[in-house]
Amino acid sequence: MYDRYVSPLSERYASKEMQYIFSPEKKFRTWRKLWIALAETEKELGLPITQEQIDELKQHQDEINFEVAKEREKLVRHDVMSHVYAYGVQCPQAKGIIHLGATSCYVGDNTDIIIMAEALKLVRRKLINVLNEMAVFADKYKAQPTLAFTHFQPAQPTTVGKRATLWMMELKLDLDDLDYLIDSLRLLGSKGTTGTQASFLELFDGDHAKCRKLDQRIADKMGFAGCYPVSGQTYSRKIDSRVLSVLAGIAQSAHKFSNDIRLLQHLKEVEEPFEKNQIGSSAMAYKRNPMRSERMASLANYVMADMMNPMMVASTQWFERTLDDSANKRLSIPEGFLAIDGILDLYLNVVDGLVVYPKVIEKRLMSELPFMATENIMMDAVKAGGDRQELHEKIRTLSMEAGKNVKEKGLDNNLLELIAADPAFNLTLEELNRAMEPSRYTGRAKEQVEEFLDEVIRPLLDANQAELGVKAEINV
Repeated sequence: MYDRYVSPLSERYASKEMQYIFSPEKKFRTWRKLWIALAETEKELGLPITQEQIDELKQHQDEINFEVAKEREKLVRHDVMSHVYAYGVQCPQAKGIIHLGATSCYVGDNTDIIIMAEALKLVRRKLINVLNEMAVFADKYKAQPTLAFTHFQPAQPTTVGKRATLWMMELKLDLDDLDYLIDSLRLLGSKGTTGTQASFLELFDGDHAKCRKLDQRIADKMGFAGCYPVSGQTYSRKIDSRVLSVLAGIAQSAHKFSNDIRLLQHLKEVEEPFEKNQIGSSAMAYKRNPMRSERMASLANYVMADMMNPMMVASTQWFERTLDDSANKRLSIPEGFLAIDGILDLYLNVVDGLVVYPKVIEKRLMSELPFMATENIMMDAVKAGGDRQELHEKIRTLSMEAGKNVKEKGLDNNLLELIAADPAFNLTLEELNRAMEPSRYTGRAKEQVEEFLDEVIRPLLDANQAELGVKAEINV
């Protein structure tokens, strides 16, 4: 097992559940379900198919004789017909009606849609669980003041919880896109060689109504709302592009979160989880490397780049179909899902174990807060009888002096001392220090967290209680 390439996505990153969804066993079992659905529907619509034939198909639907199909494919060089043959070996009474009237895309494309739909639902479940954990974190730290940044430069304070809602809002947008995509997915149905259903029209003796019913009944049996009304031999490859676009959107959000955590870990304000047996440069006493967040960013880059694959495939399909999509789809779709699955497991793991250091946060905030508070200080001085225009010029000059002391001399921020020493302000150092209460400068951050959780997130979580309880599966 060590003498050939194995994808890191399956060895290191993706969960067993997502790997099974894209496994050969899942694919070929789905093929057989589709063949049964086709035979049942054709029987219902009057074709000479017996219940005994259908029962035989059902009896062997999960007993896939892989080796028979593999040996047959070496001979005929066709995967679908090899599995038709292998299924027929097990079902001698029914072998003549397996795949009746269909093309390879009947099982191939419909299975792709079914598998993507199931994978999207797993992605959704994990996304809901990330939001749930993040909601707990945001609520816990909703009132914890912290220095905010614009351009990664100190800016007006916010709270740790409010910052978390920014990460959550992006995930909520991703969830909206995901839900729309899941709700809009349809099967290809039974469209035939060029999408005209000519073979089925022949089977049903020119009965157009039965051709229409064939598609809808197969969709019903497979749990879908319907089939795409028109297609060539394949479903439009824009569907794959839409799917990867949604996955790439989640990757963008995860990358943004991971970047913020990496920066906060550099500041020693917030850290991702740390394993007690972790070794290497990330485990030194004086530092912690944000390895999980870095891995999230790395996988996210892959998913965002992977989005280009189905875009190029969709844009270059010729007329009713070409086959230059096949090899690409076998790679880009499963690996996009496996990568986003790994990302969401990492996201869940990181959020669940985030460590916050309030003292470090407070120290950094208080070192910058006097600069942020100058407007408030000036207003207090005006109330104490000062001249607003004079105070405005003075506070600008004193701020420049304090900034020079910090940047050029490496001293602590002494802006409050400089203001207290200036009689124009008529404020004591004690009064100025009392004005440095951080919560005075965080605006509605705490209330915004509460409102966002109460009005947006908690109703969402309440409606998805059955989805909660996913635990992150981290392999390495």
